[in-house]
Amino acid sequence: MKRRTMLSLLASLPAAPVFAKESGALVLGQSAPNTGPSAQLGIQLNRGARLYFDKVNAAGGVNGQKIELRMMDDGYEPARAKANTEKFINDDVFALFGYVGTPTSVACLPQVKEAGIPFFGPFTGAMALRQPALRNVFHVRASYDDETALIVNQLHNLGLKKIAVFKQNDAYGQAGLDGVNKALKVLDLAPVAIGGVERNTVNVGEAVKTICAASPDGVVQIGSYKACAAFIRQARKSGYGGQFFNVSFVGTKALSDELKDEALGVVVSQVMPYPFSPAVPIVRDYLDAVKAAGGDATANYSSLEGYIDARIFVEGLRRGRSNTREGLASGLESLQHYDFDGFNLNFTRDHTASHFVELSMLTGDGGVRR
Repeated sequence: MKRRTMLSLLASLPAAPVFAKESGALVLGQSAPNTGPSAQLGIQLNRGARLYFDKVNAAGGVNGQKIELRMMDDGYEPARAKANTEKFINDDVFALFGYVGTPTSVACLPQVKEAGIPFFGPFTGAMALRQPALRNVFHVRASYDDETALIVNQLHNLGLKKIAVFKQNDAYGQAGLDGVNKALKVLDLAPVAIGGVERNTVNVGEAVKTICAASPDGVVQIGSYKACAAFIRQARKSGYGGQFFNVSFVGTKALSDELKDEALGVVVSQVMPYPFSPAVPIVRDYLDAVKAAGGDATANYSSLEGYIDARIFVEGLRRGRSNTREGLASGLESLQHYDFDGFNLNFTRDHTASHFVELSMLTGDGGVRR
């Protein structure tokens, strides 16, 4: 990023005091589901982030200050996320970290703009949060456009051209559908059927009828794990034998746990490295932290994403050399064409660090293979 652009960015960020109050900690606010049918997404992302923040705090913190991650449950509902965000801003937290979901994050975007508060690592790939780029918003994961392009191209390469879409009826589902449509348009194709489900429900019966009637070769699913699992079960029960593809937000472990042995053959696109092998240094670091944590800590994609988000956030603070919003922004922007222990980062002008996507397949025994 050019120096003039960066200086403009820094000037736009409020020189808010570091939030400390009684604890003396650098406080981050996270609005995410901790209850309800999408709970595992928020729980696992938060657990992964805490693994690294706890490690940093045990060593004395960053720039002499410990980090406190405060999570407030929003049940994956926009109105609750907005109320949580208002409280975080009124409490003068340093930054918002690891929000989960497109509808919730999009609903909070006006508050983020008005307050000028850093909004880091939302668990969503929606383009609505990326274009136009905002100076105080930083994305780690690849976009849904990146994921759906890979899925559509994979289907097309296999000679499968009749593609249907099962989507959540909100901003998340629309973001995924937009990505599928863009990828199909390049191939002079369009979805053969589209079926929907309301957020936080599993009422998929009508969607199953609509999509199965079109006899698609494959179904791209843009929903949460409970609804996607319900769709797969009912579609198979109705006699459908095609392929199911999910984007990463579904939560790989959560979907596998929900389907159990019925997960066999279901494909999920991933925006994080494979979390079960120490071959990549940043994953090896994560697996060591999971082992050290003990208890019910387990390796999975969502937890790894939280861990990587936390590592990048801390690296931004360290590079900025001060626990200020300006320091965080300049530190993160310096991560360009940077090999972060095997996970490549490039915070370009749109503040998206990674476009990494690969496909994985669920097994029938709770496993995942690439």
